[in-house]
Amino acid sequence: MTELENRVSGEKIALTIMYDGTRFHGWQVQNNARSVQGALQDSLEVVLGFRPDVTGVSRTDSGVHANNYVCHILKDDVKIPPERLAAALNSHLRDSGIAVKGAEIKDADFHARYSCTAKEYVYKIWNAKYMNPFFKDRAMFYPMEIDIEKMRFAEKEFVGTHDFRAFMTKGSKNEDNTVRSVKYFNVTKENELITISVCADGFLYNMVRIMVGTYIDLARREANEGAVSKIIDSCDRQFAGDTAPACGLYLNKIFYE
Repeated sequence: MTELENRVSGEKIALTIMYDGTRFHGWQVQNNARSVQGALQDSLEVVLGFRPDVTGVSRTDSGVHANNYVCHILKDDVKIPPERLAAALNSHLRDSGIAVKGAEIKDADFHARYSCTAKEYVYKIWNAKYMNPFFKDRAMFYPMEIDIEKMRFAEKEFVGTHDFRAFMTKGSKNEDNTVRSVKYFNVTKENELITISVCADGFLYNMVRIMVGTYIDLARREANEGAVSKIIDSCDRQFAGDTAPACGLYLNKIFYE
């Protein structure tokens, strides 16, 4: 928590937002780059008359989208009711690539990041010989056929509590804590669009994108049962697949107890 949050014990206002990641260099404020956090703070400053700290549930990389992203501000000095706050923010965010889906008051113990118990990401793959222009920057284009029925073993092998070190970009800050619990890894296909849904209690840096890249690589090589488990057990990044592009990734759901 920030020093301000430790000092003030008041209620929070939780905002649920969605955004188009192609317009931003990720969630976190950066020098000389447009971020979701910065754009949201700009609008809050206009609406509230002061610039509040905004705490997000997690960072997202440049190009990654969000359907339901949760962040919070302190309720202190916010005079606008939550239901009006969302509408006021949307009037300033209309062409920004961000929309506020809702705002609600939370108690002082709530924290967008630390109260989160699990997250769900979805990854979209346009699996056809041609690229659908409506999915440009919204899905990964992969022209080779993926037989998801032959890859059902991967859905089971990704699930469980494992050391996912092999599915983390080298040089990440959390190299000393790489055990995560994956609740499900589900793959569906509707016409040419493949959707992979992954839920876990937490994710390593680029973990979902590496899982997807590995899934695609194993499908291409027509791998058999046990292939994913072997990579997990290796704890070695070189045995996993490429990191899938950011354009297909969406932070889809946030779970709180």
